[in-house]
Amino acid sequence: MNFLASDALRGRGSATPDERVAATYIASELEQYGVEPSGDKGQYLEAVPVIRRKISKAPQLQFTLPGASAPVEWTHGGDIVVMQVGRGSASGPLQKVEVGAGNAVQKDAFVLLSASPGQPALTRADAEKVAGQGAAVVMMAETARLRARWKDAEQALFSEKVEAASAQGDAADKAGIVVLSKSAFEQMLALADGLEIRLDAPEDAPQKTFTYNVIGKIKGTNPAPSAIVFGAHLDHLGVASEADGTFYSGADDDASGVAAVLELARVLGRGPKPKRTVLFALFGSEELGGLGSTYFAEHPPVPLSQIAAELEFEMIGRPDPAVPADTLWLTGWPRSNLGPTLKAHGAKLTGDPHPEQNFFRRSDNYWLAERGVVAETISSYGLHADYHQVTDKVDKIDFKHMDRAIGSLLGPLQWLVNASIRPKWNPGGQP
Repeated sequence: MNFLASDALRGRGSATPDERVAATYIASELEQYGVEPSGDKGQYLEAVPVIRRKISKAPQLQFTLPGASAPVEWTHGGDIVVMQVGRGSASGPLQKVEVGAGNAVQKDAFVLLSASPGQPALTRADAEKVAGQGAAVVMMAETARLRARWKDAEQALFSEKVEAASAQGDAADKAGIVVLSKSAFEQMLALADGLEIRLDAPEDAPQKTFTYNVIGKIKGTNPAPSAIVFGAHLDHLGVASEADGTFYSGADDDASGVAAVLELARVLGRGPKPKRTVLFALFGSEELGGLGSTYFAEHPPVPLSQIAAELEFEMIGRPDPAVPADTLWLTGWPRSNLGPTLKAHGAKLTGDPHPEQNFFRRSDNYWLAERGVVAETISSYGLHADYHQVTDKVDKIDFKHMDRAIGSLLGPLQWLVNASIRPKWNPGGQP
């Protein structure tokens, strides 16, 4: 953990050479523990193709009203803010969709998303869900929270972005997400479905590169195929200032989680072979939206149907005062029987005391959970002020807490990798 969070790794920035050094180090640790490689071509590392994109000019949303000679043009930073570029430039028919009304999204439509009466304001997660249903662009009204950071969101679009690549290594075919000002949303809401809309987002030529996962395996002795995945993310935010030589060390986020997975690898790798296959998955580019874990879910080393559960370890380096001493908490506790089952076998686990933070959807477990795997995250993050700051350093880590908390999990997790029980989603629990 000291090495992972040291200045030598320059913050383990997502999809950078520093991230690859961290991945190589983790691979060498797994090898020492007798864990077999399960990455690319018999190696531990799994190269995940990504692209770097940079918008060169403010995007515009355009449409022409019936009978008008000139188009209406809304520019990024003015009447609109483009949160996600998607295809870059696209056109398609307007389709108004009310969340929860059961509307089928038309392929390549410009979807204007609205909340049903009585529902809370829509979030980006609502837009992303519709974006995955075939839309070209998803549009939604501003909220008070988005309006408060309108200028920041405008500027953020022009910073370089790293995104998942297609199977051919090009920009993935995904939908754009556009937030409309209140007045623009009301004007769009009054338009007829089917009106042609266009989004232009000029950009520099995308650059192909990679982020890296590390995948190790202990093959189970049971002939019936069943696997448990233990995961954490190995990347962080990288360089804060080259001039000052300051870095986002990411000791708690998530060198602490990596240390927990490596400890499980050490104990299981040097002990008797478990009945179930155990996969150790250290993911790259979690900080960019789970690029490494998404790729893992799309290209699993064993069929997803064989993965009985995944436990993600995220920020366990400090105790959370909201729960009893040396206790860890599990995101999505009410969603499945996994947490209560482990607790019944001695794990110092409890439910997430911060449900308003929506941590279940904010870690690498989510991409497997979306595909049906009971996948949840173990943490003890107490909402400390060092989150995503240069002050998240090793000297803030409570190693006694980590030792006792991880120690309480060893027995229950050794039971899990040798048990025949398959954790299940509770009714309505699967995302």
